[in-house]
Amino acid sequence: QVQLVESGGDSVQAGESLKLSCSASGPLFSIETMGWYRQVPGKERELVASRSNMGRVYYAEFVKGRFTISRANAKNMLYLQMSNLEPEDTAMYYCFRGDPPHSWGQGTQVTVSS
Repeated sequence: QVQLVESGGDSVQAGESLKLSCSASGPLFSIETMGWYRQVPGKERELVASRSNMGRVYYAEFVKGRFTISRANAKNMLYLQMSNLEPEDTAMYYCFRGDPPHSWGQGTQVTVSS
């Protein structure tokens, strides 16, 4: 059974940094694409970043240069280092697994104040 548990969300000021973590259980973690979506109430979920098992990385235009996705396969962990946060980054951040995604975590809230 696949489980994803996010952590690291917090309330911060604009310009500050946060690091989100996603702990994954279940088999075959190392061969699957992992990534992060985010969602604001009333809006569609949007892809933030993803990283394939082969190291191919995708970043949404709105986070390029500010966010870095990484994974530690030996620990079944996925990370999202977020720097220079903006109020527009306020959202619930969800970890996902698979391409297309087949498993999701419960989310971790990031709130950025101006």
